[in-house]
Amino acid sequence: MTWSLPEPMLTVAVDSPALPAGWAAEPKWDGYRAQLALHSDGRVLLRSRQGTDMTSAFPEIREAALVHLPADTGLDGELVVWESGRLAFERLQQRLARRGAGAAGAARQWPAHYVVFDLLHAGGDLTRWPYQRRRAALEVLFADHRLKAPLTLCPSTTDPATARGWLEWTAAGLEGLCFKRLDEPYVQGARSWRKYKVRATTEAIVGAVTGSLAAPRTVLLGRYDAAGRLQFTGRSTTLSQAAGRALAGALALPVGAHPWQGWTFSAGWGTQRALDVLLVEPGVVMEVAVDVARDSAGRWRHPARPHRIRTDIGVAQVPLFGEDPAQQ
Repeated sequence: MTWSLPEPMLTVAVDSPALPAGWAAEPKWDGYRAQLALHSDGRVLLRSRQGTDMTSAFPEIREAALVHLPADTGLDGELVVWESGRLAFERLQQRLARRGAGAAGAARQWPAHYVVFDLLHAGGDLTRWPYQRRRAALEVLFADHRLKAPLTLCPSTTDPATARGWLEWTAAGLEGLCFKRLDEPYVQGARSWRKYKVRATTEAIVGAVTGSLAAPRTVLLGRYDAAGRLQFTGRSTTLSQAAGRALAGALALPVGAHPWQGWTFSAGWGTQRALDVLLVEPGVVMEVAVDVARDSAGRWRHPARPHRIRTDIGVAQVPLFGEDPAQQ
């Protein structure tokens, strides 16, 4: 009997970390969403949220599925790589492009774990079961088959205090919490799970803008490193009209050579197209909200949300490049 994995169930962002009654909380990992299927004929499929086949890029996950999972099992979870005391998303990105001997070498250098948070198929379709029943079956699967790394069971709790305690893991790469209603089935493509992402308010220096000096659209942010060099640390979301007007009144063209003269910037996350930017005098400090996800160079991996211009703070008072805003 043939079967296929459903489209992934999705989340909607919420502003509160409070766990509602009748819901369960799970840690939100800084990883790569993936579904895993082992069919009765021995076929293994590891696919991304967008449906990309990633099986050959992660041979250790394929081998673990073949050796330890019962046939006709479908799972939902997150691929993660642990390096230097925190989750390293950039290593996952590097591994995605490797196949064959390159993938095997990368598996030895940057081994992945598959953190499982849902059981979708176990000899039959389980998606109509409520979350609470699927979760109980998932725990039985791990216990009965003594599943171990690189297959890892994601924690789950209905205790608000336990969920709040998980937020202390942000220094290790935990992004926040996911909330799932106990009585809800797995509805493919539905955005009915909730996610809370830890965000910290911090300061950075406006080094460039998109748009124009009179009507900036987004800002490119920087911080000085310990050697006194202005390093690019991230880009903002689109400015509101009011924020754009306020920033326009504070911007000026560079006085002398700009630290980023000759640099190129990517047009967006996941694309290599060059971004058309206007360099400005790096004298304006902006307060922004950022999450905990950073790349290996220390840059914010997700867009920063502008809050306000800090006229009361000079550039020398901005935290140094690479400092974790969650630790300030």
